[in-house]
Amino acid sequence: MSERTHDVVIIGGGHNGLVAATYLAQAGRSVLVLEREPQVGGAAISADAFAGTGARLSRYSYLVSLLPTRIIRELGLGLEIEIELARRRYSSYTPVPGVGAAGVGAARAGALDGIASAASAAGLLVDNGDAEATRASFARIGAAADFDAWNVFYEDTARLARAVLPTVCEPLLTRSEARLLVDDDILWTSLIERPLGAVITDRFKNDLVRGVVATDGLIGTFTSPGDRSLDTNRCFLYHVIGNETGDWDVPIGGMGAVTGALEQAARAACARLELRSEVTSVTPDGAVDYRREGRVERTRGAVVLANVAPWVLRELLGAGGTASAVIEKPEGAQVKVNLLLTRLPRLKDASVSSEAAFGGTFHVNESYEQLQAAYEQALAGEIPSVLPCEIYCHSLTDPSILAPELAQAGAHTLTVFALHTPHRALTEGNNDEMRAQLQAAVLLSLNSALAERIEPLLMTDAAGRPCIETKTTLDLEHALNLPGGNIFHGELSWPFLEDDEPRGTPAERWGVATSHPRILICGAGARRGGGVSGLGGHNAAMAVLEGA
Repeated sequence: MSERTHDVVIIGGGHNGLVAATYLAQAGRSVLVLEREPQVGGAAISADAFAGTGARLSRYSYLVSLLPTRIIRELGLGLEIEIELARRRYSSYTPVPGVGAAGVGAARAGALDGIASAASAAGLLVDNGDAEATRASFARIGAAADFDAWNVFYEDTARLARAVLPTVCEPLLTRSEARLLVDDDILWTSLIERPLGAVITDRFKNDLVRGVVATDGLIGTFTSPGDRSLDTNRCFLYHVIGNETGDWDVPIGGMGAVTGALEQAARAACARLELRSEVTSVTPDGAVDYRREGRVERTRGAVVLANVAPWVLRELLGAGGTASAVIEKPEGAQVKVNLLLTRLPRLKDASVSSEAAFGGTFHVNESYEQLQAAYEQALAGEIPSVLPCEIYCHSLTDPSILAPELAQAGAHTLTVFALHTPHRALTEGNNDEMRAQLQAAVLLSLNSALAERIEPLLMTDAAGRPCIETKTTLDLEHALNLPGGNIFHGELSWPFLEDDEPRGTPAERWGVATSHPRILICGAGARRGGGVSGLGGHNAAMAVLEGA
């Protein structure tokens, strides 16, 4: 078997792999990226999910928060190579739940008309462009006393973000160094050392307000805000430090536009991208076997960057040894549903327009008590009777993802992200059945907040099928090689090292080390990885360059 040698071989052409490839190729390294799919991008792609409709959806990842302006600037994105991110005026809308667990159970039994008549006449609209309107919205749901607490809390998270975010493109601080940088022991203790649930219940009185705050700690995780593991805190931290504001931006042209810009930058830097090249094994000394066009080929890298989950890297290493201390397969806990509608649905809450409600993150059945009840039901092996959901409408901010005739006709996309649907409930044998049940639960939950059912608003594709696509954690495992459907590649870590953790090597200092010196993690499974941030790729590239 012939063997080609490169300075760097990157396993996986997701956005982190492209970021690493560009930095390293710009620095003069010979770089080979091996991607098993016919296109690069991984989860950060756009797709014609509904044939013949003229809508191009961000199929998996859909918002950008943690991609630092530093990476955008250094790679020439937005200048020589176009990338555009748009800020949303509205932060979120959360209707007061109108259907309890018993009501949804009755609806499942067939009383669907009960959803449309259930009273949910108010909701919380957080308008970043109008503080007084937001104050009035707090008052309408009986949470006037929480408005000032809300502002103080997010001023606190912004101070934390201003301290932490500039460090994510630098070698890792220790816990003690990070605490000194934040320079506020009360703030540090409340968000880094106490369970998030305790902080939320201390600061806020209204159950709905508590739930809105808690959701940022639960996206993609399966835990409770009160859990002492602090998984919720770590998830929350990454959700609120982006842009030093916690704002999540819309990629103009869809997520595929971000990947397209990164691909263009990598190719311009002379990185070599080989598609339809599935890596089958890697050895600690840098030998990488992969299957391409029916042949098994081998290449070797002085350094190998793994833009795959640590669990996947462990499997690729086989008898060669583990990649890290990972001993359990990760578990995701979400279901994603993409929809294409003829128009936005009407709300029960007549005080808020559909455009405002869907203009930010639309929370459904995500009061604090509902989130906890759903977690406990899922822990017992049940699909939650009231499924917590978050909805995002890309086309309101960026109609360019729609064909002109669709946009002119008032069509819109919706992406629903439902919580507390753990991977442990799925098998190869029941995945189709579970997908159907989860889709029904999502629609039921969504309909509980609407003045009309959403099903009649679904467009149909070229074959006459309703434009709705549901992805379970097992579907994500199959499509994206995400073990357990975990969107973060594993448990999130703090953006700092513990005081006693080693940082003697460049890989340790940058948070990309494995058990093998020649193999580094460059994806979401790196320290400070997760989300569409490019941080895993940037930090792996910096470790390689520092070690030169």
